[in-house]
Amino acid sequence: MKKLIAFVLVLGCLLSLAACGEETKTAPKGTTVTDMIGRQVEVVPGSYKRVVCVGAGALRMYSYVCDVALLCGVEDIDNPTLTERPQMFDSVARPYVLAYGEAFSKLPSCGVGGPMAQAAEAEKILLCQPDIVISEFEDVQKADALQEQLGVPVITLRSGPNGVFDPAFAGSLTLLGQLFGTEARAEALLSFVESEKAAISAAVADISEKPGVYVAGLGNWGTADHLTTAENYISFTVAGVRNVVQGLGMDGVGPIEEEKFVELGEQMDIMILDAAAVKNIKPLYAQDPAMFDTCKAWQNGEVYLEMAYNAYYTNYEITLINTWFIAKTVYPEAFGDIDMTAKTNEVTKMFLGQELAEKIFACPSSFGGYQKIDTETFFN
Repeated sequence: MKKLIAFVLVLGCLLSLAACGEETKTAPKGTTVTDMIGRQVEVVPGSYKRVVCVGAGALRMYSYVCDVALLCGVEDIDNPTLTERPQMFDSVARPYVLAYGEAFSKLPSCGVGGPMAQAAEAEKILLCQPDIVISEFEDVQKADALQEQLGVPVITLRSGPNGVFDPAFAGSLTLLGQLFGTEARAEALLSFVESEKAAISAAVADISEKPGVYVAGLGNWGTADHLTTAENYISFTVAGVRNVVQGLGMDGVGPIEEEKFVELGEQMDIMILDAAAVKNIKPLYAQDPAMFDTCKAWQNGEVYLEMAYNAYYTNYEITLINTWFIAKTVYPEAFGDIDMTAKTNEVTKMFLGQELAEKIFACPSSFGGYQKIDTETFFN
């Protein structure tokens, strides 16, 4: 009997040790990560089950590589069923909302969101009971203060001036993959972007005859008109396009003077117009139908419509698709086999798991999708 009791006690100890070993083996381990604004934050990768994203672009980037089923709150601007919310982007395609709007609509509010609400709303976030917050408010002190208020990690992402082609975008997706155990997904998407970029650049590498191109109506915290452009437009750089405003010393997106537009008009062989600017250009054109008379592209009917790339910050997949469209428009012989509907579906399927061309082109401010504009009727 003593031997039996001893055996049972030893067996119990062994089983307990085995159980402890198994628990230790499967227990998530904490680590320190550096977020995209240089903050060191203690996290437990793969453990998070309740997620909130705040600030322009945070939910979009999260949606690319993480599970939207983990979201426990959403900003009002991203909930398409609400009437009392910021609606300035509703007519513009935001592919992440087109893909997951139904899921977003079932979630409680974690804040208003939008360009007029540039601060995290701690009380609303707390009501969502997240165990991690993904933020695009790029302020170290405010991020630290929010983290202290909430008692959960606050991880800040970044994009960068070159959008989908910017190292900051790649760093943000890589960080998200590390936090949520989706490293393979993030790596696959970033590899896809790199391969698309390489394919475009390779196709234009040996082209020597380059028409002068002007991009008009680029948005930057709001829509703009025909004078708003960029000297270092990344889609032009990747597609090897000769930008007629190159050398003006512009810093990012901004307007040029009317006199400069007139001066450069004869050099504008092709104009690329961002779709989001149409609503602003149309009334200006009604007041002064001669506003484009000096533009060679307008007179020759060489004006083309790209999709709005900026709506509650950058539509990263749209930026990539726009780059294909620009390359095809400027160098048609090199990209004759590219169908823009098929390319749009390919890119959105890779970014968001859905073919969204039809939904994107159906948005009011898409005007039916990528196209050559009839300059005699489009603004009439």
